[in-house]
Amino acid sequence: MKRILVVDDNAINRKLALALLKKRGWTASEVDSGTAALERLTTEDFDGVLLDIRMPGMDGEEVCRRIRANPALAGLRLIAYTAHAMESEIQRFIDTGFDSVLIKPITMQNLQAVLPD
Repeated sequence: MKRILVVDDNAINRKLALALLKKRGWTASEVDSGTAALERLTTEDFDGVLLDIRMPGMDGEEVCRRIRANPALAGLRLIAYTAHAMESEIQRFIDTGFDSVLIKPITMQNLQAVLPD
């Protein structure tokens, strides 16, 4: 079974993501900040991270940069999870180090596209 960490400061967004991931057979954990995500990634193994871009404190782009700078997390799949959908923003997220971008509100279909089985 695949494991994913959902990082979002909005509890409703986390609940929706967790419900959809569970339906797909994934095991999902959640945290509400970038700092908490970095801490969790040092103590547990995940196959991917669904990472909100706009969060108070450390934003998703900074979390992505820190994860990519850590050789121990090299194989981790990072998905930007955002309502910001302009082409220039999507390209910036990819250039930052994200593997793909998931636009909110998420659906089962677009989740499947960024996290294939």
